[in-house]
Amino acid sequence: MSDTSDTQNDGLTYADAGVDIDAGDMLVEHIKPLAKSTRRPGAEAALGGFGALFDLKAAGFVDPLIVATTDGVGTKLKIAIETGRHDGVGIDLVAMCVNDLLAQGAEPLVFLDYYATGKLEIDAARRVVSGIAEGCRQAGCALVGGETAEMPGMYSGGDYDLAGFSLGALERGHALPRLDLQNTGDLIIGLASSGPHSNGYSLIRKVVERSGLSWGDDAPFARDRSLAQALMEPTRIYVKSVLPLMKAGLIKGGAHITGGGLIENPPRCLAEGLTASFDWDAWPVPPVFQWLAEVGGISDHEMRRTFNCGIGFILVVAPENAEEVLAGLLEAGEAAFVCGQLV
Repeated sequence: MSDTSDTQNDGLTYADAGVDIDAGDMLVEHIKPLAKSTRRPGAEAALGGFGALFDLKAAGFVDPLIVATTDGVGTKLKIAIETGRHDGVGIDLVAMCVNDLLAQGAEPLVFLDYYATGKLEIDAARRVVSGIAEGCRQAGCALVGGETAEMPGMYSGGDYDLAGFSLGALERGHALPRLDLQNTGDLIIGLASSGPHSNGYSLIRKVVERSGLSWGDDAPFARDRSLAQALMEPTRIYVKSVLPLMKAGLIKGGAHITGGGLIENPPRCLAEGLTASFDWDAWPVPPVFQWLAEVGGISDHEMRRTFNCGIGFILVVAPENAEEVLAGLLEAGEAAFVCGQLV
């Protein structure tokens, strides 16, 4: 029978099982200043508790309703992992959640992330969370917490997955869509996307495979950018340009153009009996989508129900308000245009 010291020497540790607690603690120290940079009224964005508090009154709400969303980045992460381009996927994660809040007319307040990996690589994780903080700053919400899970056996090596969770709020009676106000002839305003955003990447990866190009090759559709650089362009966050127009009562409905593209997302914000009739010639389809369709032999219908095709968000407005809404969007830095109407 061995003595106590021998027993301790032979005993297993969490590190022997593949989980590095010290690395996790070090990552938290990197994250703290990033979270602090996202502070906003109502949230101090301090980490370390079992939960995060938010003061709705301090944020200016009188009779609020809470709106919650959750989403991920999808297989765009495969490109990030294969190329080491981890910096923008955190923005994607935030965008997919806060743009959904915006479609309900809600102001994003707080954000939490879930980062799961087989082996925690501190630099990659720090770059991901740095992107998350940047996305929160763009959306005006606070990064108030999250979870980093090192799970050897569940994920291979440094592979990782992301999930995001966001809470927003709006005053009672101000929720979108306003189905009771929508009419035939209302106009659809499109806001330009920055690329495929975070949707359709399983198909994109198949097209790239068919093309024979590698991630480091020049992108055929973008000057002076590699294929990876062009396809990893982060999702555009529309909150700061659109929310003031919603609060002014100028918007009857909004849709975030995600999975399902321009076919399946618009009906989610329209009254029964109304449908979106797009003028498909109203905007130039960005070169990335032209390339995907050509190389992949993808039909127009399949493109329109898989990708955003250059429109990341749509707004439903009365014809008499269209000029004011367009002016506001252009002043806020958006590329916006009338792209259809309700019929």
